[in-house]
Amino acid sequence: MPSSQGQHAKPQAGYQLPVSHLLLALAIVAVWGTNFVVIKISLASFPPFLFAALRYFFALLPAAFFLPRPKVSWVNLCVYGLAVGVGQFGVLYYAIDGNISPGLASLVIQTQVFFTIGFAMLFAKEKLKLYQAVAVAIAMIGLVVIAAHTDATTTFLGLALVVFCGFSWGVANTTSRRAGAINMLSYVVWASIFAIPPLFVMAFIFEGGWESISASLVAAPLGAWLGVLWQSWGNTLFGYGAWAWLLSKHPAAVVAPAPLLVPIFGMGASAYFLGEPLPLWKILAAGLVIAGLIVNLFWPSLRVRLQHYF
Repeated sequence: MPSSQGQHAKPQAGYQLPVSHLLLALAIVAVWGTNFVVIKISLASFPPFLFAALRYFFALLPAAFFLPRPKVSWVNLCVYGLAVGVGQFGVLYYAIDGNISPGLASLVIQTQVFFTIGFAMLFAKEKLKLYQAVAVAIAMIGLVVIAAHTDATTTFLGLALVVFCGFSWGVANTTSRRAGAINMLSYVVWASIFAIPPLFVMAFIFEGGWESISASLVAAPLGAWLGVLWQSWGNTLFGYGAWAWLLSKHPAAVVAPAPLLVPIFGMGASAYFLGEPLPLWKILAAGLVIAGLIVNLFWPSLRVRLQHYF
């Protein structure tokens, strides 16, 4: 998912999304959330690094023939492509392939919000506000709950890897913000150029060489290829494109809360389609992480309203 950047800074009082636009926002987060189930199912046919390489290959082509290269430096595109393609999704696929359940992965990766705050402090010299520190502390308690319940389906390595994915996503968010006002869909498509080569090299080195790669490509059923296209076109082209369109039409503060539903869709879909259990500790951890995200997102506006009434 891209960072929440729009051309409007503050919503007007009583501002509401049209029903059709609200449904579109829900469709986007549903795609992003259920995507974790698609990843798990597709990994039965493709090894993780090859799967990630295919995702970005089809995200690049044929879209690059129809979308002009964004007016941003190649260095910026390279950093973003490596961060989101290799550091975020390449590692995420590896983690879900036996180290963490898809539902928990959809939750833990939301730590990207706090890494993004940290990078803003480091590079933009933004100061950590008290409510942000509280938000981070609440979410960290949720991660501690998860770490205390690692087992065969969710290992400590898997948890650490997905936290690293959140770190990489934070790098990608910071890099895209430095790119300025650009077409986000075009940006993601062209940045894929830099994700594809290292992912194919990693697949060649760690996943059995060309013979293993070619065998996976030939043996993969139609459903696995549909999973690849779902990653490339559903998540990247539809998800990023529609999200950028919504942000261009409405105040960012109105649209931004929608991704809070991603872990809900992720954990719900994983429970429904994959039979992932939802014990009390997992629900508690989800509640703590999401509560931290909510505090970080809504406290400034809530404080203004409280000051107005009191």
